[in-house]
Amino acid sequence: MRKLVYYVGLSLDGRIAGPGGEFDFFPQGDDQRAAAYSAWMTALYPETIPTAFRAAVGVTDTPNRRFDTVLMGLGSYRPGLDSGVPSPYAHLRQYVVSSTLSPDIDPAVTVVPGDPLGLVRDLKSEDGDLDIWLCGGGRLAGALLPEIDELMIKTYPVIAGSGVAVVDGAFDPTVFDVAERTAFPNGVTFTHLTRR
Repeated sequence: MRKLVYYVGLSLDGRIAGPGGEFDFFPQGDDQRAAAYSAWMTALYPETIPTAFRAAVGVTDTPNRRFDTVLMGLGSYRPGLDSGVPSPYAHLRQYVVSSTLSPDIDPAVTVVPGDPLGLVRDLKSEDGDLDIWLCGGGRLAGALLPEIDELMIKTYPVIAGSGVAVVDGAFDPTVFDVAERTAFPNGVTFTHLTRR
């Protein structure tokens, strides 16, 4: 069965974005140290690079390795849309969970006005070897917590102070086991966790 994988970057205090949705405060380190981290992540998960940037990092024709579907909340989708990019991951099937977004925003994007759990259960039951990437945000992750199979967390060495929580939902302690942890010279730590 396909898995739902929450792959996201966050601050030391568990924020995936600032209070206004900003995410440019995540430090990358100097060019050399950031390059090692970026090259490693791009090699493992090339499909997580937005379509507009794939040529710049040399993955234009690279096949998807882990995901064939991306699921976003409106807060995760909005930055691309506001920049004039209504189909940020054209190389993936794209779903946006939003009750306010127009359903005809782009032919390559499926807007889902409600029932994200039902959507994920349907997507997980499909045949296929690739998984579903939960790109964000915190409220959507909170609603989908019962269906999240794995976490892939990029922790940046910064404290945000406030903002969008990595998971924002009901109190529901859910245990995950660490499968892998890698630290990079730029201070970023990548942790892969699986549901116990």
